[in-house]
Amino acid sequence: MHTTTTIEPHDEALPATPETLASFSDLGLSSLVLAAVRDAGYTEPTPIQQEAIPLALSGRDMIGLANTGTGKTAAFTLPIIDRLLDGPRRTRVLILTPTRELAAQVDDSFRKYGKHSELGVAAVFGGVPIEPQERALRQGVDVIVATPGRLIDHIERQNVVFDDLEVLVLDEADRMLDMGFAPQLNRIVNEIPRYRQTLLFSATMPPEVEALARKYLRKPVVVQVGRRSSAASTVAHAVYPVPREKKTALLVELLRKPDMDSVLIFSRTKHGADRVVRHLERAEITATAMHADKSQAQRTQALDGFKRGAIRVLVATDIAQRGLDISGITHVINYDVPQQPEDYVHRIGRTGRAAATGDAYTFMAPDEIAMVRTIERVIGQQIPRISVPGFDFGTVAAD
Repeated sequence: MHTTTTIEPHDEALPATPETLASFSDLGLSSLVLAAVRDAGYTEPTPIQQEAIPLALSGRDMIGLANTGTGKTAAFTLPIIDRLLDGPRRTRVLILTPTRELAAQVDDSFRKYGKHSELGVAAVFGGVPIEPQERALRQGVDVIVATPGRLIDHIERQNVVFDDLEVLVLDEADRMLDMGFAPQLNRIVNEIPRYRQTLLFSATMPPEVEALARKYLRKPVVVQVGRRSSAASTVAHAVYPVPREKKTALLVELLRKPDMDSVLIFSRTKHGADRVVRHLERAEITATAMHADKSQAQRTQALDGFKRGAIRVLVATDIAQRGLDISGITHVINYDVPQQPEDYVHRIGRTGRAAATGDAYTFMAPDEIAMVRTIERVIGQQIPRISVPGFDFGTVAAD
């Protein structure tokens, strides 16, 4: 389902982009941007790209609601690059993201699609030395992609001036609010021009995000692809009822299956992620952990190894549930049931991306039954239970 509305009922809504659009050349992008898209091997825009790109090019404020893996990054990078082609080098665009990994992904997207331009892009996030970022900002860039905390560091050091800013993008807005970034967002928005184009992208639209939109956006058009809080249709779900003390043994057994090529496992805690990796290594399964206690270099190394296939299993905390654009993840396993239903949607969205299919398994201990039921109510479907002899704790308890 694709809809285009406005957030305020008395505002005039722009019509939805026709479903008949079949190529990027229909969206109003310049030849230089289209050439970069072709070089990247893409020919047909995704639904969110079909609807969002023409609206972004029109200069309207916009809210883009779409599940992960739907191509939303290109939905704002392409029209922004198109807008910047003829302008002088000054900071005209600011993109805020909740995590370093997502900032790096957006930075890569700008470099990929802006290859035929001379745009300057700076990625600004913590966990790495601040001096190279400082030099890049002082030299002048067209686009800053930043996490809120590190950007405020640069603002306080007077390394960046936003007098010429034209576009603000809030990417993964729901996640930024979940992570407590509301005060930092307010501080940053107070530093930038009031009259600008603002694009807000989010997988979900809880009341907090709607309030944020009313505060920062002017009569925004809302583009929604799919149901709010719906799980990706390309992912097959399953719940494994298992006693907590048998979760690791079940994990090892499943990972011995030949189709488990590239597996992302979510642990609730950093300690739990490290413990799972130690058990897998003892079982001679290549695995690595990624969480907030790892340095940026360690996290980058882990991601690179996982992307290349040198590491088959990546065990992560919720730091990885957003912002990881890795093709070919065959399975996502919730070693611990996520405490928030929306986190389930984001976690499993790491597989089944870009119309590919994937599998999402959730290990459910007896004390996690209520959380699974809440997830099922939110996503509007019952997740099948799979009993494994020697591991399950009984269908009566599970249901």
